[in-house]
Amino acid sequence: MFLEAHAAELDAARNTQLAYGRDLKDFAAWVAHRGGHFATVTRDDVEAYLVSCDANGLSKATRARRLSSVRQMYRFAHDEGWRAENPAIRIKGPGAVQRLPDALSQDEVSRLMDAARTHGRTEPDRARATALLELVYATGMRVTELVSLPVSAARGDPRMILVRGKGGKERMVPLSGPARAALVAWLAHRDEAEDKARLAGKPVSRHLFPGPGADGHLTRQHFHLMLKDIAVLAAVSPARVTPHALRHAFATHLLAGGADLRVIQTLLGHADLSTTEIYTHVLDDHLKSLVLDHHPLAKSTKGS
Repeated sequence: MFLEAHAAELDAARNTQLAYGRDLKDFAAWVAHRGGHFATVTRDDVEAYLVSCDANGLSKATRARRLSSVRQMYRFAHDEGWRAENPAIRIKGPGAVQRLPDALSQDEVSRLMDAARTHGRTEPDRARATALLELVYATGMRVTELVSLPVSAARGDPRMILVRGKGGKERMVPLSGPARAALVAWLAHRDEAEDKARLAGKPVSRHLFPGPGADGHLTRQHFHLMLKDIAVLAAVSPARVTPHALRHAFATHLLAGGADLRVIQTLLGHADLSTTEIYTHVLDDHLKSLVLDHHPLAKSTKGS
């Protein structure tokens, strides 16, 4: 009931709901193993659970998220009148470690793009790989936003594309010339395959990147593995190449080129500017040089 209410009230993304569900399922199993029940859990129980998570090697970020899930569930239970108190409300979490993105260089991204054009056994496979990389780097889309794009969003050689993000929020992002060319090339192969499927009596996909999974589109996991193979071809460490790394590269390279942080916030679909500000830390040296080169007082100091 908590998950249903959370989804309805906050219009939370499906992946967020799945994460809450996994966290609470783990907590429920831990409580049941100790002979307890959600209705009788105390603050000591929640703290003992967090200690158990730590002992099992879970990271600070994971433990902080687990506590947040438990805390929100009991807040819901309290609001519904099922609990007189929230046993997790006063527990201080471990705090998530803020890890700065390991930004890919522009040269590394160029090598990845070149490698994508050779990745795959067939021309359609290579066209799809190229379109995926060009799109994610040109727009900074989240991987779920990318793989679930409807084909209608790419019709007509658009200069901008509508993206449905977290919580169902929509935003427009511009497409670069290379991304538009890659889309046109991929659509030709995609539509040819769909025409053959239609003649064979098979259902037609509404997704830009169709897949055999339950959702009907390419899965995040498939794209993740594809990137690892492309990284090997590009002689870039596969450990550094993920869909999120390309999103980071998009934002970092824009900022390095002088883009406004508010613009980057809008393009990334961040609700809070503080989330976008992490990229300023990645570019500390670059930003310092901008100040030294362009600030009038810095210039006078340098001259003296």
